[in-house]
Amino acid sequence: MDPLRSIFENTPPARLGPLERQIHRAVWARGTATVREVLEDGTIWQTYTTIMTTMDRLFRKGLLARVLEGKAFRYSARYSPEELERVAALHGIRQLLGSEYASLHLSYFVEAVGAQDEKLLEELQSMVERRRAELLLKKGDPR
Repeated sequence: MDPLRSIFENTPPARLGPLERQIHRAVWARGTATVREVLEDGTIWQTYTTIMTTMDRLFRKGLLARVLEGKAFRYSARYSPEELERVAALHGIRQLLGSEYASLHLSYFVEAVGAQDEKLLEELQSMVERRRAELLLKKGDPR
């Protein structure tokens, strides 16, 4: 099982607030950071205690790791922002596909992709064909 997926079974990434996402990105960009370092970057305009509480919340959700450094914690992101987006997207898509209107949702998706960019629609078709071939090989069908 995907470790990111198991973390988000109770806390889907879509439920991360804007400040949580912003702080996660700030920690990811630095590699490691204390609350004070995040505050001193000047990109997040919140109080020390708000940042501290948010970083603690991200730690409790399993998105940040931390080690004690003197009297403060030094945090590091356990997952990249891209990994979090991937899981959020998969979570939303799985919800749509799990509904009784899955085919309708797929048609809306194809319509939106086509309206956005014809080349993207071609990429989608290519991805579907590649995935279909992979599934056939798994089943032992060499088509």
